[in-house]
Amino acid sequence: MDAHSPIWIAAQIGGFVALGFIIAAFASRQDDRLLLYLIFANVAFAVHFLLFGEAVAAGMSVLVVVRIWLARRFPRRQPLMWLVLIATVAVAVATWHSWYDIFPLLAAVFGTLAMFLLRGLPMRVLLAGVALCWLANALIIGSIGGFIAELLALGTNLVTMWRIQRAKRRPQPG
Repeated sequence: MDAHSPIWIAAQIGGFVALGFIIAAFASRQDDRLLLYLIFANVAFAVHFLLFGEAVAAGMSVLVVVRIWLARRFPRRQPLMWLVLIATVAVAVATWHSWYDIFPLLAAVFGTLAMFLLRGLPMRVLLAGVALCWLANALIIGSIGGFIAELLALGTNLVTMWRIQRAKRRPQPG
């Protein structure tokens, strides 16, 4: 894709829209708010990746929206988790076109495990690994907004994890 073409610019704008939602998501200490903003971010990322011609990444982003909803509505339901993992692999296999499609696939698998099996700090630790996978993907495909979004997601998530840990160590009044 030619840099600065209308499609390239639209793709980059989609990445920056997702960036705004990512910052809001990881700045939140409330799991429900975090996940709601992640839904909005992944809708923006799906459009972003489609404009870049990255079908695996777009498919993973759409599945992330479904996964977040299922994981919150039916927490810790391992049969659903396995269905999401199977769908994730099926979409990746059906749309695979390059070696670097491994990064969106790994991000989706790690994210599924985090959403279905974990809460609080452990969930955020695994989501940091998800951010690293998406960061690698963004760097490879030339996504400026995606790269900044994932870098800020990772940084904001790490700061929020530190804040959660600090709040746990603080003596409780009373």
